[in-house]
Order: sequence, then C-alpha cells, then structure tokens
Amino acid sequence: MRTLIINGRVIDPSQEIDGQRDILIEGAHIQGIYPGGKGPKADNTIDASGCIVIPGLVDLHTHLREPGFEHKETIATGTMAALKGGFTSVCCMPNTDPVNDTEAVTEYIIEKAFKEGACAVYPVGSITKGQKGESLTEFGALRKSGCIAFSDDGKPVTDSLIMRRALEYSKIFDVPVISHCEDPQLSRGGAMNEGVMSTTLGLRGIPNAAEEIMVARDIFLCELTWSRLHIAHVSTAGSVRLIREAKANGINVTAETCPHYFSLNDHALESYNTNLKVNPPIRTEKDVEAIKQGLKDGTIDVIATDHAPHHADEKNREFDAAPPGISGLETAFALGLQLVDQGVIDLKQLIAKMSLTPSKIIKIKKGTLNAGADADIAIIDPEKKFTVDPARFSSKGKNTPFKGWQLKGTVEKTVFMGKISEWA
Repeated sequence: MRTLIINGRVIDPSQEIDGQRDILIEGAHIQGIYPGGKGPKADNTIDASGCIVIPGLVDLHTHLREPGFEHKETIATGTMAALKGGFTSVCCMPNTDPVNDTEAVTEYIIEKAFKEGACAVYPVGSITKGQKGESLTEFGALRKSGCIAFSDDGKPVTDSLIMRRALEYSKIFDVPVISHCEDPQLSRGGAMNEGVMSTTLGLRGIPNAAEEIMVARDIFLCELTWSRLHIAHVSTAGSVRLIREAKANGINVTAETCPHYFSLNDHALESYNTNLKVNPPIRTEKDVEAIKQGLKDGTIDVIATDHAPHHADEKNREFDAAPPGISGLETAFALGLQLVDQGVIDLKQLIAKMSLTPSKIIKIKKGTLNAGADADIAIIDPEKKFTVDPARFSSKGKNTPFKGWQLKGTVEKTVFMGKISEWA
C-alpha cells in the first residue's frame, strides 16, 4: 500500500526541511520526500492543505500505569491518548505494581504494547529494586529485555552512593539515567510551591531548594562518573541555572520540562483545583520565565508530558490528600505552540524538542522523516482551535487543569508505522 501526503508544510529538523513537500509512505516506512506536487502515484492520497506534517512526537516521560493501576490508565488507553496527541512513541516510567525492576515486567509491558498498544512503547527500568532506593536492579538484564533508560521516577534516589553506582553502570549499557530530583525531607508534607501563595492559601509548601539540591548533587555525580544524566520535569529557575552552568562546563547532562511548568504559575492554585497538584509543583511566574528562557537558549532540551493519569475519585479529595499528576498527552503540543506564538522558540525548535531530541537522548530511530525511517507522522493544523474537554480524552485520566482552555493546534491525523488514524 502506497500513500502520498500532499500539500502540507513539511517540517523535519533532522533534515533541516521546512517547506511544501510530498511524502510517500510504502507499507510501514517512508519511501521518500519530494518537492511539492512532484510525488509519485500512490494508492491513497492525504491532502494536508493548511497543515504541518512533522515526525511523530516522542514522549520521554509517560505513566501508562499498567501493570497494577489499570483503574487509572492502561497501555491500550494511554497509547491511544498518545496517538491522538500526535505522539507515536512513548517512554513509560517504572512506577507500576509490580515495579518494572525485572525482565518479566519489562517483557510483559512490551508484549502488551505489541498486542494492544496504539503506538510504540519503550520501557524505562527502575534504578533500584522496588524503587526503594536500597539496591540496584540488574541493569544488564533489564537493558537486554528492552529498557531504554533507568529511573526511579516518582521517587528520588536519596542515597548518593547508589546514584553514583547507577550512573557508572549505565555507562556500560550506553543509556541515560533519568533523575527525579527531589529532597524528600524538604518536600515532605508539601502540596504546592512554597511562597506567598502557599501562605495565603494555607497549604504546606515545597521549596525550590527541594529540587535544586538534588539537581546539583546529580550534576556533580555526572561529572564524577562521566555518564549520561537526564533531569526530569525541571520546574525552577535555580535548576535551569545549574543545568546551564553544567552544560557550559562540558558535563553530559540533558533536561526536560513539561507544558504545565511554562503555561501556569502558582496563582492558579487559588481555585484549590486538585488537577493543578503536580510533583514538582507549579512554581512562580519568575520560575515560569526562567523555564521559557531555558527552552529558548537550549538549556532545556526536551518538552515531555509527565502524563500522570488518575481516577476521578482520587482527585476528588481535599487538596492535601489528592495525588499529584496531570493527564497531558492530548494537550502537550497545543500548549507548546503557545511558546511559538509568544516568540520563545520557533516551530522547528518546538518540533525538535518533542521528536528528534528525545529520540537522540534514548538513541532510538524515531523523530525523523528520512527515507527508510518508520512511517511515524503527525499532521496538525496549527491554526485550528479547539476547546479542551477532558470528557473527550482517550485517556482514562481526565485530570487536566486546562479544561475549558481554547488552544490552537489540532491533530488531524497520526500515522504510526504506516497505519493512519484520523481525529478531526
């Protein structure tokens, strides 16, 4: 089966392409890119007029919840939400039940994704057994079974010696360690950012230092071990500064942030809406501006979702008792487009931060429209507006603070391994 995509603005940072092109898909792969109107005959034609045609997005940070928490999300529903949001590849975090700390769990996830998943799923193995922070998992066995990185995400690795060993061992397998940077003693009992707003609202705060202390420690350990460190969900100005300095000193560190950290500040929590509760918490406007500057100057490499779906009953509690997390796969790209409108980054940079760069960090052959590459493509109308309605989410998690927001950037179609899904 040959499908030709015509009349679209093709943007592929991997080839420095930005212009009208035709893309020919043959089976599960891209056969070639041609000048606009010059593509060969095909069995099927997709008219992408008014749309951008980009590599399928790659999310470095997704919680699919399966196994163990299927009331929140499943591999089937989470990957369908990803596809609907323009993502064709997701990296699923290990804080499942059981934790992804053995070959058996990794193999279960991969097999389940193959049978029921709507997009590619890349498991992230746990750094420590049971995510208890006490002893390392078998990195070699996990890597061999399909893990593309290691993380205890959801929990920090507080023992510095264990974190050092994790970084050292990860070098053997040429994979990054993804660090959840949080000092649990400083953050214990906190529900939101510590500052004027937490005092005003009567909620216990989490100081910026709870993140920054661990960012600094892990950067020093990365320098010591000369390994690959990736900092997850960066939320503070201080973290941006530390990462910028580390990069300037040649330390092999990469970093991600999430749409809620550049789209919201802690004044939004005046509503006590538990869908605004995340970890790390939404910070001040000063931090928001620092995050934007970090994205602009390249300090922050990736925009990830930290998609963390919860059942409605779990979020329907007092703010202090509600679990942290946002269902983010179906709004991420549209929120990212706001950065383009604000002049923070351009469209090519946004696409790179959500496709090519994450692919490079975990060394997978995604995030490109090169001839021979997997036919993973998102077709998006960058001007078409939509109102965020969680009832229409494919994810089981309806927990979004963006309900009712009018955004632009509607995903019209997603192509995964040549299979076309139409949404608009």
